[in-house]
Amino acid sequence: MDDIKVITICGSMRFKKEMMEIAEDLELKKGYAVIQCVSGVGTIYDKEAKDKLGRLHFKKIDISDAIYVVNVGGYIGESTKKEIAYARKHQKEILSLEPLEL
Repeated sequence: MDDIKVITICGSMRFKKEMMEIAEDLELKKGYAVIQCVSGVGTIYDKEAKDKLGRLHFKKIDISDAIYVVNVGGYIGESTKKEIAYARKHQKEILSLEPLEL
């Protein structure tokens, strides 16, 4: 079991559906353990909740071997850019749906 790669999904929540599909593919076809974002359907979070979820997402990256950036159409928002920079700083592997252009 130690050879299972842990991957955190990163990307804009506008791509929730794609994130779920990619997570399923990574687990079933690649055998990775995937950590996904938490977001309710139609939920609007206040600043405190957004900040808390952001801090928790960086912890998810800490315990992962890699991140997978869901960048549909090449879109990468500011939060995702910060997550990519954080992953790079901590020498995590970076995978993506489409080539990264940062």
